[in-house]
Amino acid sequence: MKAKILPPTARSINQLAEALRRDELVGMPTETVYGLAGNARSPVALAQIFETKERPTFDPLIIHVQIPHINRPTDPLSDNSLDEIESLKALDLVELNALSAEKIQELQILIRNFWPGPLTLVLPKTPSVPDLATSGLPSVAIRMPQHPVALALIEAAQTPLAAPSANRFGRISPTTAEAVKQELGDRISWILDGGPSKIGVESTILGLTPGQEWVVLRPGGTPLEKIEAALGTQIQKMAPSSPLEPKAEPELSTETRPMAPGMLESHYAPRTPLILLPREVHALTPQDLESIRATLDKLPRSPAPSNAAVGLLLVGGDSQAGSNSFSAQVKRPVRCRTLSAQGDLNEAAQRLFSEMRYLDSLELPVIFTEPCLKQEGLGFAISDRLRRASALRHR
Repeated sequence: MKAKILPPTARSINQLAEALRRDELVGMPTETVYGLAGNARSPVALAQIFETKERPTFDPLIIHVQIPHINRPTDPLSDNSLDEIESLKALDLVELNALSAEKIQELQILIRNFWPGPLTLVLPKTPSVPDLATSGLPSVAIRMPQHPVALALIEAAQTPLAAPSANRFGRISPTTAEAVKQELGDRISWILDGGPSKIGVESTILGLTPGQEWVVLRPGGTPLEKIEAALGTQIQKMAPSSPLEPKAEPELSTETRPMAPGMLESHYAPRTPLILLPREVHALTPQDLESIRATLDKLPRSPAPSNAAVGLLLVGGDSQAGSNSFSAQVKRPVRCRTLSAQGDLNEAAQRLFSEMRYLDSLELPVIFTEPCLKQEGLGFAISDRLRRASALRHR
């Protein structure tokens, strides 16, 4: 099997919609990252997604939907129409009767403000949702993507599409059609090219606690501050481990399995070991450098020699200056990339996975990365992805 990249023409979209109805899988562009799309109502297609990605079945999928006639008045509460809620109800994915009237109203606010867009909502599911899509959980993760090609494909397929990132499980998410081909080109037949992903990190995932309080399960393309402003309340965050103290994955039980996609401690990782520095390169202390050199001393001498170049990923700043500084500190050649010379978080998010993928392709013995110190806006998502990419993994 060799994947063919198709242009986003009406003919291609109709061709791939037909393939989806036959339970085939399609590499699909979205504004966040490229997804591996399959018919969300078909257990056969869902099983193929898990098999193709080598994804454990305890990790639930996001279902991508198309909801027509989304109203966006200046004041979301000024219009008493429930068109969006009725359209959502018609999809028969969410058990709306399980939500209070207050949560229904807040759900409408979220849909009007952030759909289509990079916000996934985890809500009580109906019996019609296959258990495989939700990993047996009583909730379903859904979102309406903003990418016009994705929306056209969903509409043409006439079914919601389950579409986790189009990469092998735990690896770097693809943000171009070519990156999908590199990851899964020998496992799928079709990739729909929609250009580079504009946001570059996955969607923010917002769910409800058993007490029906909103909680951020995964930071992503929709900043938490905007969600809080729309709802007029502060949102709880799932507390991550310290970004500077990665831990190995625990054994998963019913109580510890993820409530939503992308919540595992180790994720979004290159094949090359990636180490998160405790602070920016210019601020590294003598103790930091001693620890870094100890790490380098433990690297296998073969096939890489003791003076082999190492990788360095900067969140912001000049790559040449960062390379020179780090090289002088660690006494090794450095191959350096920067996410944004100006420190722009939007650019940094968009380039995050592609730059990680580039450094990974160099087959270096190790990649070091600066932390993202900005925790507002997309900085929260970038910091989360770097932490997970650097977490220790069972191999």
